Amino acid sequence: MQAEKANHDQDQRWNGAAGRAWVALQEQLDDMLAPFERLLVDAVCEQRPGSVLDVGCGTGATTLAIARRLGQGAACTGVDISQPMIALARARAAREALAPEFIAADAQTWPFAAASVDMIVSRMGVMFFDDPVRAFGNLRRAITPGGALRFVAWRAAEENPFMTAAERAAAPLLPALPPRRPNEPGQFGLADRALITRILEQAGWEGLSIQAADEECTLPARELLRYATMLGPVGQLLQQESTERRAEVEAAMRDAFLPFVQGDKARFTAACWMVSARAPQS
Repeated sequence: MQAEKANHDQDQRWNGAAGRAWVALQEQLDDMLAPFERLLVDAVCEQRPGSVLDVGCGTGATTLAIARRLGQGAACTGVDISQPMIALARARAAREALAPEFIAADAQTWPFAAASVDMIVSRMGVMFFDDPVRAFGNLRRAITPGGALRFVAWRAAEENPFMTAAERAAAPLLPALPPRRPNEPGQFGLADRALITRILEQAGWEGLSIQAADEECTLPARELLRYATMLGPVGQLLQQESTERRAEVEAAMRDAFLPFVQGDKARFTAACWMVSARAPQS
């Protein structure tokens, strides 16, 4: 099957340096976000669906965790726009002899079979659509009547100081660093509770629940600079900078992360939303 191209900027980003960085840091990122993976896996197991679609599945951690818990009787599918990340997800599934299907595609436009999945989940993978109403409408058509949607999305940047520490430190040294704009596609694109409600209602979902989900996450302290210099807006810009400027930025970021370091770990509270909704019964 083929789908029209949308989300051009995200396509370029996640099939370029950002996607390769996530592949390189897969183990560290999966460990860091494991509390949210557990929230979603528990939500799935409460429902015991026969089929699950994981949107923005990345390198496959949540899809694989769901497949392990549900066993061979359930069909699990992960979809992500990033071909490098999907390639790693497939390799991980093969190593474990698990049977999820992984699709390299844009979930906003991919022609999923109508009413083909019982539950849709996402661990921080649905904030990047350039037309979120269309995207969530496309997902609603893919789910069975009455099927459940569960996703985790970041709350506001100011509630997540760890996530923005690198940018705050680097901004004086990198004039080209783009500012965060509220409600634009990206990490904090669904930070506004009212916006989430409006998008999902316009896309045809009902029974909405939007609850704060605050989880302590950790990252090995030795990985902080690698994490900060490979991911996010700073990571993208640093690839174009001189060795001297990179050293200045790294020193500034090292200082910015100090308040989060306890022993050999960086610890922070990730402030997110846990969103649930359901498709109409008919």
